[in-house]
Amino acid sequence: MSDLPPHDEHADRPADDDAFDEIVGAETDRDPDLAVIEAGSRTLRAQAGPPQGDIPARPTDPEVDKALREVETELAGRWGETKLEPSVSRIAALMDVLGEPQRAYPSIHITGTNGKTSTARMIEALLSAFELRTGRYTSPHVQSITERISMDGAPIEAERFVETYNDIKPYVEMVDARQEYRLSFFEVLTGMAYAAFADAPVDVAVVEVGMGGSWDATNVIDGSVAVITPIDLDHTDRLGSTPGEIAKEKSGIIKPDATVIMAQQPVDAAQVLLKKAVEVDATVAREGLEFGVVARQVAVGGQLLTLRGLGGEYEEVFLPLHGEHQAHNASVALAAVEAFFGIGSEHARPLDIDTIRKAFASVASPGRLEVVRRSPTVVLDAAHNPAGARAAAAAISEAFDFSNLIGVVGASDGKDMRGLLEAFEPIFAEVVITQNTSHRAMSADDLAAIAVEVFGDDRVQVEPRLPDALEAAITLAEEEGEFAGGGVLVTGSVITVGEARLLLGRG
Repeated sequence: MSDLPPHDEHADRPADDDAFDEIVGAETDRDPDLAVIEAGSRTLRAQAGPPQGDIPARPTDPEVDKALREVETELAGRWGETKLEPSVSRIAALMDVLGEPQRAYPSIHITGTNGKTSTARMIEALLSAFELRTGRYTSPHVQSITERISMDGAPIEAERFVETYNDIKPYVEMVDARQEYRLSFFEVLTGMAYAAFADAPVDVAVVEVGMGGSWDATNVIDGSVAVITPIDLDHTDRLGSTPGEIAKEKSGIIKPDATVIMAQQPVDAAQVLLKKAVEVDATVAREGLEFGVVARQVAVGGQLLTLRGLGGEYEEVFLPLHGEHQAHNASVALAAVEAFFGIGSEHARPLDIDTIRKAFASVASPGRLEVVRRSPTVVLDAAHNPAGARAAAAAISEAFDFSNLIGVVGASDGKDMRGLLEAFEPIFAEVVITQNTSHRAMSADDLAAIAVEVFGDDRVQVEPRLPDALEAAITLAEEEGEFAGGGVLVTGSVITVGEARLLLGRG
């Protein structure tokens, strides 16, 4: 239990601070039991970079491309990301023989259900703007495996990726020989990232979990800041069937004496996260109470925000991303960086506003409501669960004036596609069902059967090949005329979005 005295929620707040009172009032409905948990937790409260690299194309040097393909083939021969054995023993063994590279730098660790990658990119941009050398590890990739490991805001060079793999390969094989199961695809990539960051060296690593938290391969770091983005239902066969059950697994990234930056959560998830913070004596900052979005308005190419951080208010912050969910991601990212710099615990001042504005203005998040074509407008969004689809649908309705929006949906097996399609049904005039080339893809016929139940037979078209689906959707969007507000949204899977991005000439 904390030995801090009880804190009056309004004692240090200006009397005229009505805007922030509104976000407190708008916070997720709170259960009375939370008061008991919060009484024992320390809540963090203050008292008064370079452009992001785009997704890389294949290497132009034939020899480098050949070497990269060989590494990709070797990695693909390991357990894939959907086949898991819940343990960190193998990655811990790899870190041991590599000399614990993950302890060579401080880390910000990110978990949650949706928004992790966008939040990681924002954190990276903010840290870079303050002249820190950053390493970022995210998953999955949209087009190139090298996207997963970024340094200084850009994906690792293909040559460096190959060199890093070759450097750790003997140690990987050593660990493989001693373990019941070989290191997985994701575990080897995690080892590569941590080794590359130590070799650079970076000043700080921004690390996104692959799945869950406690037994995720990334969880051999001791993140001084643990970020929990919104928790919802996804991977329920592995993580749990309720937000509270899923939060228990994700709370595993909360380490002793860390600072927890917690996005708005369902009540049962918040209970679990706050209880874990009490158990390990972590400090908590909650969206809607210690920080949040004060105001936002749609702007050309994005939105204009006023954010309440741990150290004060940040006005006229332009974010070149669409949707209310991205505004909330921005507030979480800002609070995480403030916490990393000691704002709210060691310092009671805001960060430099011009640096904050410059950083947010530089943020890009490929495959997240990304416009890749005009006339008609084609938008890509990697939503792959109902919560992500609801956020994307709301953002599309707010930011785009489509009168005839056609969906192109291709999914992975095991996802709640009925929930996703139901979220998009109000905004799609018609939907073209397809499938990507991954071995994990849901068949177009199976997905179409669900789509017909949601949309009706007359609003569903099936094109198993993605190129044909894109062509069909663009034709449908153009049917009402050049100036009729036609558009296409490609969604359902990161893989589908990545393949569409290549087909449409990006990357």
